Amino acid sequence: MRAALLLLLGLCLAGCTGAQGHPKGAVVASFYPLAWAAEQVLPSSERVVDLTPPGVEPHDVELSPSDVETIQDARLVVYLGGGFQPAVEDAVGTRNGPSVDLLEGDDDPHIWLDPIRFARALRLLARGAGGDASADAGVGELRRLDAEYWRGLARCDRHVIVTSHAAFGQLARRYGLTQLSLAGRSPESEPGPRELEELIRNVRESGATTVFAEPLVPHAVVDTIAREADAKVAILDPIEGLSEARLAAGEDYLSVMRDNLTALRRALGCR
Repeated sequence: MRAALLLLLGLCLAGCTGAQGHPKGAVVASFYPLAWAAEQVLPSSERVVDLTPPGVEPHDVELSPSDVETIQDARLVVYLGGGFQPAVEDAVGTRNGPSVDLLEGDDDPHIWLDPIRFARALRLLARGAGGDASADAGVGELRRLDAEYWRGLARCDRHVIVTSHAAFGQLARRYGLTQLSLAGRSPESEPGPRELEELIRNVRESGATTVFAEPLVPHAVVDTIAREADAKVAILDPIEGLSEARLAAGEDYLSVMRDNLTALRRALGCR
């Protein structure tokens, strides 16, 4: 009898779960901000799986066969198109179930760093998820966050933010700032010697007193440019992924966005 029960349990686990122990029929989000969005929109009974492991830079994600199986078995896949995570896009293209691309044709994929643009993405996700999905509560949180940013950045001595890569364009446009990035939209791209000299000159001419680094990316280049431009180094988090330790400590999208606002106010001399 005991052996029969164990066999039955094993068959149930094999049939009811997908890759890496994820249940079949889960909602799969390609990386952290989209997983956060899905959790705001879907009922608490719905399982949301973040395809990018905690603390991993999402541009670096390479899918294992079990990751592809997880995507194939998902009830819904939430992702960003436009080449942000090409491996995810390729896997989504081979599945039969519904998928929602939250990019909606934007040129800049970092839509979650603009609370109002992100609110629009939550509405799109709710429509794509169907059923009891509702974006009302999440949209309300994002509108309050937007109001905090407008108040916090209303009176500042400076308006140029120097970032390690071009992740903050959507945020800069929303709040009347100018982004000066040290690399393109992928944080892995590094400047050559001649470009490095030009960047140091640009930082000096901008009047910026701070160069922003990121938690998930080594910042040797940032340190060099800041030192040569007589500027400080601070953290501005693009929130592309949070480590297990940070998640366990209770950090989430909203708390990190508020930490970013504090960092911006300090760097820009806001009152």
